[in-house]
Amino acid sequence: MNKKKAWSGRFTEPTHPLVEKFNASLGFDRRLYRHDIAGSLAHAEMLGRQGIIPKKDAAAIVTGLKKIELEITSGSFKFDDADEDIHMAVERRLKTIIGPAGGRLHTARSRNDQVATAFRLFMRDSVDETIAQIRRLQKSLYNKAVEHLDTIAPAYTHLQPAQPIRLAHWFLAYFEMLGRDAERFIDMRKRINVLPLGSAALAGTNFPIDREWVAKKLGFDSISKNSLDAVGDRDFVAEFLFACSMTGVHLSRISEELIIFTTNEFGVMELPDAFCTGSSIMPQKKNPDVPELVRGKTGRLAGNLVSLLTTMKGLPLAYNKDLQEDKEPVFDSFDQLVIMLELMADIISALKVDTAKLSKRAGEGYMTAVDVADRLVMKGVPFRDAHEIVGRLVRACVEKGVDFGGLDIRELSAIDRRLLGIKPGKITPQNSADGKNTPGGAARRRISARLKEIGREMKKW
Repeated sequence: MNKKKAWSGRFTEPTHPLVEKFNASLGFDRRLYRHDIAGSLAHAEMLGRQGIIPKKDAAAIVTGLKKIELEITSGSFKFDDADEDIHMAVERRLKTIIGPAGGRLHTARSRNDQVATAFRLFMRDSVDETIAQIRRLQKSLYNKAVEHLDTIAPAYTHLQPAQPIRLAHWFLAYFEMLGRDAERFIDMRKRINVLPLGSAALAGTNFPIDREWVAKKLGFDSISKNSLDAVGDRDFVAEFLFACSMTGVHLSRISEELIIFTTNEFGVMELPDAFCTGSSIMPQKKNPDVPELVRGKTGRLAGNLVSLLTTMKGLPLAYNKDLQEDKEPVFDSFDQLVIMLELMADIISALKVDTAKLSKRAGEGYMTAVDVADRLVMKGVPFRDAHEIVGRLVRACVEKGVDFGGLDIRELSAIDRRLLGIKPGKITPQNSADGKNTPGGAARRRISARLKEIGREMKKW
């Protein structure tokens, strides 16, 4: 049964029942209740301060809104399917509690700027929570890097053995990725933290409102400069969804490596049992379900971004009902990303590493080949010639089934006599890693310096 709508004066027919269902957003936007009420509280106080509505009505509105917030929080609030959204649900209940004075709350605003304000408040909180979870994961990675500063490990390109590193360098690579993610969220916060309230439907309002007072009350850094833009602006939503997607990509990359390195074939890491599941048919299985789900959900985050961009791309100025589709992608991406970050922080903290196997693997696959070539260059051999010489050296070792130390003087001379002064077999994986002593390199000295730098940075978080 249709109930009278706040906007029904223009209409002679009730809304079609299917339109009621199609149009409603209360099922998902009710989670904005705190933010909607916060915006309404500030708006009501401002209306009273400015003399736009009687102070006693403003006070009654404030009292009523606080009661509604308690009702919703406690679960005693009765939602009505006839309410289109959380904003109308709160207004309906307010009128029930305080009577006609409740109808004054909507003075000098529209649902357009009301919705935009509540959503920005929600997203500001979401950004803060996301940053906190990113920092938590970074701390887990930092702690593991400290723990494995002296663990020598193989590094790969194309999933083929490449060069030896210290495992700390691997953990810190993901630390740096997540640092960029945190910076993106921190930077976007200032674009989220702009007050649209006061833009009304699209042109502003005839009433002498004090937007600066409301902005300060709600903790906004500034007010929007163009009312027509403010009510339809969802750039900040797209930016948030991109940042969620990018962070998800980084988590997916960590997950992929954890999945690979915990296989029997690699076997250099082990996931804690608490983050794995078994098979319904194969008793021996220990499946890395959490990393796999993190990897899978990253596609969902990217899909939410594409969904919003597709919604936005053809919209004319001001508010359009299409923008009701902005909230579910944000809610979903935020909810999924936060739990992905939490789980990954716990996994990294409890991750088991087979240091002996890693050290052994670092000595396999001729991963000191670049070091041999570099030493030839240091003796005056052009790099391209050195590359060719070491390539022949590797081929000879592969054919004989030995490492660099397995060729005698005669065999080395047959490849190139200049190898005799290099002694390829004497270059260890640790020597190789520590030789990369350039800024950002894998040498112990550089990693130690970066860990100290990070320790100072974390104190500011």
